[in-house]
Parts: sequence; structure tokens; C-alpha cells
Amino acid sequence: QVHLVESGGGLVQAGGSLRLSCTAPEHSTFNRLFVAWFRQVPGKEREFVRSISWMTTVQYYSDSVKGRFTISRDIAKNTVDLQMNSLEFEETGVYYCAAAEPQRRPLRDRQSENDYEFWGQGTQVTVSL
Repeated sequence: QVHLVESGGGLVQAGGSLRLSCTAPEHSTFNRLFVAWFRQVPGKEREFVRSISWMTTVQYYSDSVKGRFTISRDIAKNTVDLQMNSLEFEETGVYYCAAAEPQRRPLRDRQSENDYEFWGQGTQVTVSL
């Protein structure tokens, strides 16, 4: 079992930036994990944002945030970070970190909710006009 904790959410003005972090405090490393960020905005289903392989850094992304969001791993801090730039009001919502173990279970596309077994509780991001 992998417990995930998100941090870095808060209030930001439209056009501003935030950096979210995901950590597994009871897990020594993200090795062998595929880690993703999802979000749930008011009136919409939870949607995929970006994902990354800890080992290879291969990445997947949503077209809606291409060029504005960057996902990365921080080996020293053992975190997966999501740098969000040029935030829009419509992107207000709860952002979730999720992890999968592809060595134990095959993944469909690294973008589907059901690909991920482990989930954090989310962190609120509020974008003001």
C-alpha cells in the first residue's frame, strides 16, 4: 500500500503560477511507480492532467495544459512536482496525486483513473479573476 500526500495548493490570481508536490511519507522511494496528477473542477468529472515514470521520466499529458504545466521528479526530496503556469479561472479545483505499479499490473494508457491504485486526498487550487 502506498499513501500519497499532496501539498502546495492555495489561492492564485489568474495568469499566476503554483507548484504542487506529491510525496509518499511511508514509502522510501517512488522507484517502479508511475505517478500522475488529476484534477476535479466544479461541475466536471475528475480529469487527467499529467503523469510521469519515476524511473524513465517518460511523460503523458493532457492537451489542455500542454506547454503550461510541467511534471518532474525530485530525487533528493523524493517528490513528484507539478509546476502550473498561466493558470486560468476554469482550472480551479482539487488536484490529486495518484500512483500505479506497472510491474504488477498492466496499465491501459497512463491517463485513466482506473490505471491508478493509490490516491492522495487532494489539494485545493483556487484561481481568482
